[in-house]
Amino acid sequence: MSPENLRARDNAAPQARPDDAWGDEVGEEPFKVLSREEAQSLRARWPDTLLKWSPWRLVMVQALAGVVMAALWWLFTQESSKAWSALCGAIAVVVPNGLMAWGATRRTVTDAGAALLSMMFWESVKILLAIAILVVVAKRVADLSWLAMLVTMILCLKVNWLVLLTRGRSTSISDGN
Repeated sequence: MSPENLRARDNAAPQARPDDAWGDEVGEEPFKVLSREEAQSLRARWPDTLLKWSPWRLVMVQALAGVVMAALWWLFTQESSKAWSALCGAIAVVVPNGLMAWGATRRTVTDAGAALLSMMFWESVKILLAIAILVVVAKRVADLSWLAMLVTMILCLKVNWLVLLTRGRSTSISDGN
């Protein structure tokens, strides 16, 4: 290619290809900023259940799931060590999530970068606290049932998916689907 052709090619506007993963999709509408009235109208159409779920409600549902699991472990095995292990698993999930909920909701952040940094900080605190709780439980609890603790932890963590499932279901019901 001649230098003139190279300059003309470089100065030409880039063409988005349909198979270009990073380019705009063909036929995709550009991002539209909503006016205040449009945003209020959109929010009014959302089902109330989407607006009622707070991080605190999620933490409470996780705690309830942990207590139910501990009761079920005791009921089916008649061993208090398994029930206590299940409670320890619930504590390793609920306490860090509660701390993160407190940290993330204690003040309003208007800058997107500051909000992201705050969320990353509290997520790091949550992970470190969960690890610390598990280390203390592993060293201090004599009759620890790893199975009971891990199953309860997994169930408490999966409560998040249950909440998302109910949020999605209420949205599809309100849309008439």
